[in-house]
Amino acid sequence: MLTAGQATRIADEFALGAGPVMSGPVARGELGQIWRLESAGGTFAVKEWLEELPWDELEEGAAFQETAASSGVPCPSVRRRRDGSLLLDLDGTTTAVYGWVDVEERDDGIDAAAVGSLVAALHRVPFEGREPSDPWYTDPVGADRWDELIAELRARGAPFAELLAGYREELVALEGLLVPPATLRTCHRDLWADNLRATPSGALCLIDWDNAGLGDPAGEVALVLFEFSRGSPARAKELSAAYVEGGGPARVRAPSDFTMPIAQLNHIGERGCRLWLDAKTDDARDRAASLVEEFAGDPLTRDLIDELLDAIAPA
Repeated sequence: MLTAGQATRIADEFALGAGPVMSGPVARGELGQIWRLESAGGTFAVKEWLEELPWDELEEGAAFQETAASSGVPCPSVRRRRDGSLLLDLDGTTTAVYGWVDVEERDDGIDAAAVGSLVAALHRVPFEGREPSDPWYTDPVGADRWDELIAELRARGAPFAELLAGYREELVALEGLLVPPATLRTCHRDLWADNLRATPSGALCLIDWDNAGLGDPAGEVALVLFEFSRGSPARAKELSAAYVEGGGPARVRAPSDFTMPIAQLNHIGERGCRLWLDAKTDDARDRAASLVEEFAGDPLTRDLIDELLDAIAPA
């Protein structure tokens, strides 16, 4: 784990300037957290990972981010070490540095047309990545695994066990829609409202590129349709139209095009269940419960997929 006292070492490694002061953590995600570092060179976001991820994946995500930034996609700058490398092993903690961007709180009601335009620009970025498609975005959890989890959660008295049990049939039916990706290109693959934020000026900024890799761009469009326009056909139509007008290459036409959000959400839910069962502290247990309750409490369903498809269907 990082400490504020490591600011000088980080500033030296990444050439951030004199007089560094680090505070935080100021934000946390599932796999990492952010510290704020201020120095003579400016203000920076220092990221530390709480779980180890393959360095080659993080390097490719950063390279994609740099190419996207040069292509006009709004995102933080990538700060590299003096030797050109991205990552620093700081006493066992994987660390990286990015330019600081002030962003608003998570909001899935941000301007739908702006979301569509940004994703279109992202899907036009000339980048050929090598990180393969990942089962997290394509494969089912499986009926047997859901049944095992529900039984164990009930036995352990999980507060969300019955909520998950009530969603079980829909989960399995959704996984029946999954298909292998028809088209592959490097995608962000984590375009939830946590990572696609408004800035104080109202412009958007895309953060947290760690999970970038090959995926079906139609699935990424389906993901943002669900995240940013669920329950609002007008927003779905606006987002889709802006994506097409912005030159986005993918088209969402069938329920199977929702493979990426279905698979990803189900794996997130399964992970939350595992984390709750394995938790050793009340804080860790509460965090895992919140993850599952968000996943199963306002869920993706086949009916919602049909509503979104109807909203964006050509006239």
